[in-house]
Amino acid sequence: MVESWVGSMSRLLPRAVREAGHEFTFLTRDLHHYLRSAPEGTAHPLLAARHVLTTETNDTDALLDFVKKAHASLRFDGVITSCDYYLPTAARIAGMLRLPGPTPEAVGNACRKDATRRVLAGAGVPGPRFAVCADWAEAAAEARDIGYPLVLKPVDLCAGMFVRRVDDEAALAHAYRALAAFPVNARGQRRAPVVLIEELLDGPEVSVETVSFGGAVHVIGVTDKSVGGAPAFIETGHMFPAALDAADTEAAEQTARRALEALGLDEVVAHTEIKLTADGPRLVEVNPRPAGNRITELVRHVTGIDLAAACVDVALGREPDLRRRATGLASAAIGFLVPDQDGVLETVDGAEVVREAQGLLELQLADPGRAVRAAGSNNDYLGHVMAGDSRGPGARASVDVLLAQLSPRVATR
Repeated sequence: MVESWVGSMSRLLPRAVREAGHEFTFLTRDLHHYLRSAPEGTAHPLLAARHVLTTETNDTDALLDFVKKAHASLRFDGVITSCDYYLPTAARIAGMLRLPGPTPEAVGNACRKDATRRVLAGAGVPGPRFAVCADWAEAAAEARDIGYPLVLKPVDLCAGMFVRRVDDEAALAHAYRALAAFPVNARGQRRAPVVLIEELLDGPEVSVETVSFGGAVHVIGVTDKSVGGAPAFIETGHMFPAALDAADTEAAEQTARRALEALGLDEVVAHTEIKLTADGPRLVEVNPRPAGNRITELVRHVTGIDLAAACVDVALGREPDLRRRATGLASAAIGFLVPDQDGVLETVDGAEVVREAQGLLELQLADPGRAVRAAGSNNDYLGHVMAGDSRGPGARASVDVLLAQLSPRVATR
């Protein structure tokens, strides 16, 4: 396992490895990055690794040599990561060791939003009008050509970081300067100095959860998404399965299939985001890893399919178990507590009432004393509520009711 997110997948993936009867080696440049995120008095699940190896994971060429030597002693059977910033690295390691997994080229193109746009446009997969810009003058000129409103995106960040709606050139300049002031990502990797300018797509956003194995794309289902925090694009909630008619569901699934096939992604669990516009589905992005934001758990609660376990299986070249099982739930949803001010969290009022609510699946809240900032990306949540519905697509409504009962009390600085 080459690095990891510090969120839920840092727990779900080690669990899936252990429950399948495997052991793993954890490879990291900074173990304390993960230990700091473990609740006080608990051991982080990543410490369940049989071996923890510390080396510079941001120097891929040196890392390949390090892993080759480690492989001679430890004999790895597969390579995984949950962290977007190390997906291309994991693919290169798997390729070097001739282990299962998607090709480095396919993963590299999926992880670079500008490369994704070029590949999919060449394959005729519908998406927004776009331009890749190397400097401010080019960005301003391309924006005038495409026409406002637009979306400005970094090509190699995730969690919605610095993705902004811009309605005029002044807003574009502000977003461009903010991104330019963030040259290195959270893992110490230098960001590509280009930006992506895209036509703003209007319509509901969904994601298609898939598992590709043996040259076939298996669609697990479609998840809906609510977005807030304008001009940022912050995911405020999800429901699985999405409450769509059959035609929209089929259109979203087929668009995801076309995108995965155009990129050449196989032996991978993927999370593909799509806008359902008045002119049909339009591809937003392709993520060659399981969905974040607990979407994998929504899927598991409804279908019984464990996408973290599927991720482990395909990394080992084994056919994943994608059989659906009766779970007693027809839908499951999650809603996030999104802060709108800076300060320090004192408490979250209403938590005890929500904790006793019927249909509640999860309630996770940030600890008192945490520094809070008005949300600018999906990294800034103060917690979440998850609930299910046994009869139909009512899980989102239940979550909305529960979320409305939670009120963070923030002491301003």
